[in-house]
Amino acid sequence: MSKDISVNNNALKLVENALKNKEFLRIEQIKESKATIIDTGIKAIGGQSAGCFVTEASLGGLAKTSICYNNYDNINLPSIFVETSYPTIATLGAQFAGWNIKKDKYFAMGSGPARALALKPKKLYDEIGYEDNSETAVILLETDKIPPVEVLEYIADECKVDLKNLYTIVAPTCSMVGSVQISGRIVETGIHKLHEVGFNVNKIIYGCGIAPIAPLHSDSAICMGRTNDTLCYGGITSYVVDVENDEELMEIGSKVPSSTSRDYGKPFYETFKAAGFDFYKIDPNLFAPAVIYLNNKKSGRTYRFGKINDGVLIKSMNIKR
Repeated sequence: MSKDISVNNNALKLVENALKNKEFLRIEQIKESKATIIDTGIKAIGGQSAGCFVTEASLGGLAKTSICYNNYDNINLPSIFVETSYPTIATLGAQFAGWNIKKDKYFAMGSGPARALALKPKKLYDEIGYEDNSETAVILLETDKIPPVEVLEYIADECKVDLKNLYTIVAPTCSMVGSVQISGRIVETGIHKLHEVGFNVNKIIYGCGIAPIAPLHSDSAICMGRTNDTLCYGGITSYVVDVENDEELMEIGSKVPSSTSRDYGKPFYETFKAAGFDFYKIDPNLFAPAVIYLNNKKSGRTYRFGKINDGVLIKSMNIKR
C-alpha cells in the first residue's frame, strides 16, 4: 500500500477549487476562528454537483463520480456512479465514517481524509498499511449544526495540524448533498463489508459502484432510512481482485450482500423504528450493497452475489406511479 499518496493533500485541491466556484455549487464558506468550514446544506442550498464534490473530497481525491440515471422496475432514478483505482485507501483510508466526534453537547459522524491523520480507528490503518503525514486536514461531518470552535480545535489537535489548516465540510442527511454523498459511499460499503467478513482488502485492485440518490424528506429519520435503502436495496458494486483461490472468493462473496441480513426485506426506517431508533440493535450485515461483482484477475472469472430489491426501494422512496 503506497504511503506516498496523501488523501488530505488531494482533497485540499478539490476544496480549493470548490471554494473558487462556491456560487455555482451553492455552498458557503465560513471562518470559525482560524479554521474553514464549508457549509453544503445547513444554510447553503447545495445540489448534486456539490454532492459530487463532497463525495470525491471524502474519498481523498482518489475517485471520480458522475450523476446518471438507472432503471429500477421501469422507474428511472437519478443515481451516482463512483469509480476508483485506489479502492482501499480511498474508502477505508478516507471515506469510511469511522470517527465519532463528541465534544460537550456536540456530536457528528466524522469521515474523510482527516481520519488518516488522527488514525481513527488505528487498528484499521494498521491492517491496510496506510498513513498520511499532511499538514492539512479535510474532514466531512454529517450534521445539521455548524461545529463550534471547541470541536474544531479538538479535530485539529487529534490530526496534529494547525487550526488554520483544518477544512471542515458539513452536510446534513436531509439535504441534497447529504443524499448524494451517502449514496456515493456505495464502493466503500462493499469494501467495508468484505473486510468485515475476512477478505484481505489489499487484494482489491479497482472498484466501482452505482446507487440511486434518495429523494429528500423533512424528517431526518426518514431521510436516514431512504439513504440506507439506496445502498442495501439498490446499490451495485464491482471489484477487480487478485487472489489465488476462486473457491475462497465464492465463499467470501456469498457473505457480502445485504440480503444475508436477518433484517433484510423492508424499508430501513421501519427496521430502525422497530429497534427503538437504536442502530446497535440492527443486524450489521444489512449495511452492504444489494449486489456485488467480484472479478478475479488471476482466473479471469467473475462472480455475482445478491439482488436488487425494486419493491422495497420504491416503497421507501414513496414513489407514486
